[in-house]
Amino acid sequence: MTKKEIVIKIADRLDIEQIKVKKITQMILDAITESLSRGETVELRNFGIFKVRSRKARVARNPKTGVAVEVPEKKVVTFKVGLAMKKKVK
Repeated sequence: MTKKEIVIKIADRLDIEQIKVKKITQMILDAITESLSRGETVELRNFGIFKVRSRKARVARNPKTGVAVEVPEKKVVTFKVGLAMKKKVK
């Protein structure tokens, strides 16, 4: 499902203009992104938790050449599924 499909579904259910729903949806996604960029945790009850974690630097290998490559430390976003979603998906 794409963002556009979500917007259409919400707009149809609530009988609201798609452009308004699109703006609200984008504002929610922007707020989540901003919080994560500040290193904060975003918890959406019964949906899940977004966290920023650091991956340690490591040495990897190029699969074609076999040459060792230094991979620097980096930050990644992780997601832990909430209980309600976990039950619905099962």
